Amino acid sequence: MFNWFSLDIIYYPVSAIMWVWYKAFSFLLGPSNFFAWALSVMFLVFTLRVILYKPFVRQIRTTRQMQELQPQIKALQKKYGKDRQRMALEMQKLQKEHGFNPILGCLPMLAQIPVFLGLYHVLMSFNRTQTGIGRLGLSVEENRSLGNYVFSATDVGHFLDANLFGAPLGATMIQQHGLDAYTEFYRPAVIAVGVPIMIAAGIATYFNSRASVARQTPEAAANPQTAMMNKLALYVFPLGVVVGGPFLPLAIIMYWLANNIWTFGQQHYVFGKIEKEEEQKKQEAIDRRAANAPAPGAKPSRKKRPIAPDTEAEATSHEVVEPSEGVETGGSKDGTAGPSAPPNGAQNPSKPAARNGAVSRTPKPGARPKKRKR
Repeated sequence: MFNWFSLDIIYYPVSAIMWVWYKAFSFLLGPSNFFAWALSVMFLVFTLRVILYKPFVRQIRTTRQMQELQPQIKALQKKYGKDRQRMALEMQKLQKEHGFNPILGCLPMLAQIPVFLGLYHVLMSFNRTQTGIGRLGLSVEENRSLGNYVFSATDVGHFLDANLFGAPLGATMIQQHGLDAYTEFYRPAVIAVGVPIMIAAGIATYFNSRASVARQTPEAAANPQTAMMNKLALYVFPLGVVVGGPFLPLAIIMYWLANNIWTFGQQHYVFGKIEKEEEQKKQEAIDRRAANAPAPGAKPSRKKRPIAPDTEAEATSHEVVEPSEGVETGGSKDGTAGPSAPPNGAQNPSKPAARNGAVSRTPKPGARPKKRKR
């Protein structure tokens, strides 16, 4: 019976997803087929990763944003290194300004932990005769007569019957108890099947870590904490998978291998997608600047400033009416008319004649007009 106050809230969903895939593959391969059960475990991983796809994308974006903020974080550490309280406040302010949420970066990883524990418990519960699982001293017949969460008692029997050359899916390489629950158990076969899967899982873990480290910025990689985590991810975690493999059921090792294969492919796809988006944004910015820039060789147009009213009036007062074409007026310094004066003493009708030898007031071409004294 489902208990809301226990870990059944994890065990039942994990069991249900695995049951759906088992029914699909057992229809094609048979209910006691080793690969039907193995594929149901692997597609449990794929289903979980599809559900967590959007949080995973947010994790990648958060990681890249964290790398971009490294110079500012270092500046804050240098400025408020001794004042931890002020440092925490400034970090929160920086994260808020850039919409940075570190919890989103850990969500996909944290979500996989309960699923891993739930799958381990469900797989071990198929064989309750093992020490520490279910009721101690349970006989093989009683074990096969009980269901396992969503799986029926018949499904439990099919799981215990499934094996590959004498290697049951729920057995470990060093298992000593509950061996009679399996229809076949041949330890060399368990080792022969488990060791390649275990090594493949370690290699997949290494390449995942290597791909993540290669995408880090130089500033982030230079951080001592990041450098230490990179070493753990590149060497300790893959080695831990290989060392811990003999203690885990074959199905759990397959789970780890499938999870790392999916992660490697998903990282490649998501990083490529994000990089294309960033390149597209950069190209759009370049196109906008190019559209607003003047044509090559063209001088930038300057806007004419409007003339102030008093300045305009002053400019109007200095305007000179040019004489009509072909007619010139003027006189010599001694008051006599110049060579351009009309004959027979006729005066220019457009200009009054000079009186008493006075010099004509018409300015010479290019000369500045004189201001009249008031």
